[in-house]
Amino acid sequence: MIVNHEEFHTYVQSRGAALLRVANQLTGNPSDAEDLLQTALARTYLAWDRIRDRSSLDGYVRRAMVNINISWWRRRKLEEYPSEALPDVPAQQDARHRYDELEQALDRLPTRQRTAIVLRYYEDMTEPEIARTLGISVGTVKSTVSRGMAKLRGDLVVPDPRERVN
Repeated sequence: MIVNHEEFHTYVQSRGAALLRVANQLTGNPSDAEDLLQTALARTYLAWDRIRDRSSLDGYVRRAMVNINISWWRRRKLEEYPSEALPDVPAQQDARHRYDELEQALDRLPTRQRTAIVLRYYEDMTEPEIARTLGISVGTVKSTVSRGMAKLRGDLVVPDPRERVN
């Protein structure tokens, strides 16, 4: 097996943060996401010389993460047991609930805004890359992302009960 270590290292350095965000979306837990990404990158490293199309590396790693996560999910033991009494509801919303709210808010956005936001903040693409991908101008990308983020902020902000709208 002949692996170009420098090429692999450069790939991980440049795409690691974006791939970690995808792993975090898959697992919902930062430490599990790190483990998932590390395992997927280890598999990618072993297959490095067989991957001819370097432009498809992100897709290869994402697919590996999905497959590994499914495998882990299937092997997990049932750690929750039913009980007679429900626990008290926490005062603050848990991280998973906030994540679900964000996903629902994203689903309510128009397709172009949702796509631009996902490419910008989930896939860590630059505005020119998004413009090329969507076939629109950079200015349109900027305004689309800006409008979409404004809608998300308005959708996700919890109103202060002390403030009254007249």
